[in-house]
Amino acid sequence: MKTENVVLMKSAKESLSGQWGLAIGTFIVYFIVVGAIQVPTVFFPPTGLLSLIIAGPMIVGVSFFSLSLSRRQQANVGQIFSGFYNFGNALGAYLLMVLFVLLWSILLIIPGIIAAFSYSMTFFILAEDTSISPMQALKKSKAMMDGYKAKLFRLYLRFVGWALLCFLTLGIGFFWLIPWMQVTFAKFYDDIKANQISAESI
Repeated sequence: MKTENVVLMKSAKESLSGQWGLAIGTFIVYFIVVGAIQVPTVFFPPTGLLSLIIAGPMIVGVSFFSLSLSRRQQANVGQIFSGFYNFGNALGAYLLMVLFVLLWSILLIIPGIIAAFSYSMTFFILAEDTSISPMQALKKSKAMMDGYKAKLFRLYLRFVGWALLCFLTLGIGFFWLIPWMQVTFAKFYDDIKANQISAESI
């Protein structure tokens, strides 16, 4: 049974209770690391390649951290770098995902968006299973998202209003919004994963 998006959002808030400081601090570290690599690209183009190389492992790390918070397990800042322990698969999955989304986008924007939603669970899958190959992770995400893409789209829409409010706070509100969003997406992943296991057991 699908859990309503509003319930997932509320559950994410509950998981973040008492952990807001850790969550906010960790995402600040994440954006500092990513930003430090991206900023010099105008003056030194090779750093653009470096940014591309670390993107996958960093997203896997953020996914691992978000899952830990979501499940009320032990979470720490170092988890955002955990994707580097599975560097090859994280990089491969990211490059394949970018390639597939771009190829679909060449046809039309809408197919590209649909592809992005289809592969959206890839990094949560890699965060949980270090043995799975990049292509297997993409295929698993696509299978998991069958029937859930519209639900995920509606979940994104629920955060649009909050994002607009964050702009009114000169961006300060994003310190709270981004962790909330990431943990909510982790809840979404666990929810559809549980539904898939339930369906397979019938």
